Amino acid sequence: MTAYNFNFSKVTSQTVEDLTAIFGVSGVSADAEKVEAYSRDEVAPHLLDKKYTADVVCFAENTEQISALMKYACSHRIPVTPRGAGTGLSGGAVPAYRGIELSLERMNRILDLDLDNLTITVEPGVVTSEINKAAAEKHLLYAGDPCSGDVSFIGGNVAENAGGNKVIKYGATGSHVLGLEVVLPDGRVTQFGGKRRKDVTGYDFVHLMVGSEGTLGIITKIILRLMPSPSFIVDLLVPFGTVQQAIKAVPEIMTRGKAVPSSIEFIDKQSMLLTEQYLQTKFPFSHEADAHLILQFEGNDRESLSDEIEKIGDICMENGALEIYVADNRTTKDKLWKGRKSIAEAVWSYAPVQIANEDIVVPTSRCAELMEGLQRICGECGVKYAAYGHLGDGNMHVSLYLEDETPQWKDIINNAKYALYDLVAQLGGTLTGEHGVGLKRAHDVARFLDSTQIDLIKRVKIAFDPDNILNPGKIVPW
Repeated sequence: MTAYNFNFSKVTSQTVEDLTAIFGVSGVSADAEKVEAYSRDEVAPHLLDKKYTADVVCFAENTEQISALMKYACSHRIPVTPRGAGTGLSGGAVPAYRGIELSLERMNRILDLDLDNLTITVEPGVVTSEINKAAAEKHLLYAGDPCSGDVSFIGGNVAENAGGNKVIKYGATGSHVLGLEVVLPDGRVTQFGGKRRKDVTGYDFVHLMVGSEGTLGIITKIILRLMPSPSFIVDLLVPFGTVQQAIKAVPEIMTRGKAVPSSIEFIDKQSMLLTEQYLQTKFPFSHEADAHLILQFEGNDRESLSDEIEKIGDICMENGALEIYVADNRTTKDKLWKGRKSIAEAVWSYAPVQIANEDIVVPTSRCAELMEGLQRICGECGVKYAAYGHLGDGNMHVSLYLEDETPQWKDIINNAKYALYDLVAQLGGTLTGEHGVGLKRAHDVARFLDSTQIDLIKRVKIAFDPDNILNPGKIVPW
């Protein structure tokens, strides 16, 4: 078994001085409060095994600064942890071995919108929704649409291969990435891919970088593909009497309805009730329905789209829908999607401490079995749950929580979590679909990947980063 080096040098006052020479006075901070704030993402500290804090935070403004940083860090054996908006849910931006936290928030420019090639080139610190807006102004669409798009950075989306609402029709973030500029751990700068749509010259390093969670290189420019924007978009909110009816309706919609929705979102009853409470609003059939689906359809002909929606509505009613609610104006659309995008915050506000948020995936045909098993496991373990997510691709976000405070809450939650992991594995699923492994789930990977794959992951990491300084300790157990 290969031994991997985690013997790093400490950050000293001389280190801070050297970093200031690279980034300038305003680009470096060793202030304890600021460094601590940048050493976190959205994983609550009490869900990690201990407190993790960097020694210093740097704010990059260009590729040249990052290249200089990595050359310096490499020669001095100091770990570097890249950070985007800090909206991650896996501890991927948490510094496992102290060192330097590298913020990319100042690299926030849209560099090029190429109408001839239908691409947009951006820096990693651009908020995802700003890409959507820039594309829409030219009647184009960037189809990467994570629920965190109003706050997350595109660099983080690429690093985690974020999925989101439109995966069923357009694919996850990686489906839209054509090229990347990357600073390697030794400071060299290279370009993977470009504006071309086809490329089999050498290995596909573009899509190796996508989802690599900042462990192989630091992405400094991203070329994304765009497509024509549809003329009309209609959202449906469909409550169902049972979870099984909602899940069963999905393949019927796509086969009998001969339509691929751009979104198929699932919300169980508890998620809906907590979201109502959190937003102080009301959604149809929230108490009567055990599950709701949000279905989004796009088209360029209003009449044809209306006919399609009517047919889909009939199929849903035949499969146990209680009603069909059509959101075809800005107000109703905004309310519907605000509800969907607020679920995570709603659940956290209700159970902020005694909770575990999971990001599991199973084959779409096994979703009903997953939900039945989840109900059984939580009943046996005495745990409450809320489930919501992207039903069209089998990616379910499950929050396990306790309502009553108990000192043994971690043991109780973990028993339910590991029983859920076992069920997911039995159903042919895996640990995470879009939130990433990071630090939070690294020790659980062996439940889903065999030792051969784990060894390959480590060997790929060391091929890129022989000194193991870039975001060390993530993805697999080391």
